[in-house]
Amino acid sequence: MPTVREVIVIGSGPAGLTAALYAARANLNPLIVEGIDAGGQLMLTTLVENWPSYRDGIMGPKLMEEMRAQAERFGAEIVSGNVTNVDLGRRPFTIRTSDAEYACRALIIAAGASAKLLGLPSERTLMGHGVSTCATCDGYFFRGRPIAVVGGGDSAMEEAIFLTKFATHVTVIHRRDALRASKIMQDKAFANPKISFLWNAEVEDILDAAKGEVTGVRLRNNVTGEQSELAVEGVFIAIGHIPNSSLFAGQLDADPNGYLLTVAGSSRTKVPGVFACGDVQDHVYRQAITASGSGCMAAIDAEKYLDGLPRDLNEPASLESAR
Repeated sequence: MPTVREVIVIGSGPAGLTAALYAARANLNPLIVEGIDAGGQLMLTTLVENWPSYRDGIMGPKLMEEMRAQAERFGAEIVSGNVTNVDLGRRPFTIRTSDAEYACRALIIAAGASAKLLGLPSERTLMGHGVSTCATCDGYFFRGRPIAVVGGGDSAMEEAIFLTKFATHVTVIHRRDALRASKIMQDKAFANPKISFLWNAEVEDILDAAKGEVTGVRLRNNVTGEQSELAVEGVFIAIGHIPNSSLFAGQLDADPNGYLLTVAGSSRTKVPGVFACGDVQDHVYRQAITASGSGCMAAIDAEKYLDGLPRDLNEPASLESAR
């Protein structure tokens, strides 16, 4: 049996690193299992201008480097590895990676979410250089430019409407001939004179990866097969997010889209001693700063839980046992 840690944090984005920082300052000696995408979604972002205290902005990877160093300064330990199995049915909780096993009395899940992408090589190359998955994060950089939004749901309409504050024009590219968005969101988008729609259109390529900037998109009409190009200077992918919660299926409650459910006003899940924060449980805000705030909540909740926990680590993992 591995040494039992007070707290283990799964994930190393803003939520996980903030949780580890607060847990470390509470002398809980947290262990962070950073995951396959160390640093989270901010590692795909260039300049972050909406993080408080950096009035001139800070590069996403640099911000994560600073947060990581701060957590380590107070005693957080960070290990590489992707979690492959979690057992929440017994105490202590066990967490396994491909080459190690860990145990803890309290677990903070900050595994984040992954934006659904189109799967184009150019999409990855140009991510952060004209391609984005977050209008709220990056819309400001596209002042006075024509841009495209790919998608047809509520998220795509929200992104398109928000981006009209900055762009000269927003073209919504949708692979069907009708939107999936709610009627109220459709009505708002259709009524906006700065938004137009391309129906039955699929993005075959984003131009121009060789230049390192977006100059347009190559499209194919999936009804006629006709190809065309649309000149834009930014592309926002808005086809949804996938919370990284599959490891906890059958052990924790989740909504129909896989986001972990927590008790209102807290980070507590249905299993005492297990807490969730950041994008793995937030399908509304999905911002670095809100993820960080919920990481703080999770660490405080974990500290309070551990303060009142009997030292019998074999107590049953049920909601009733914590009452």
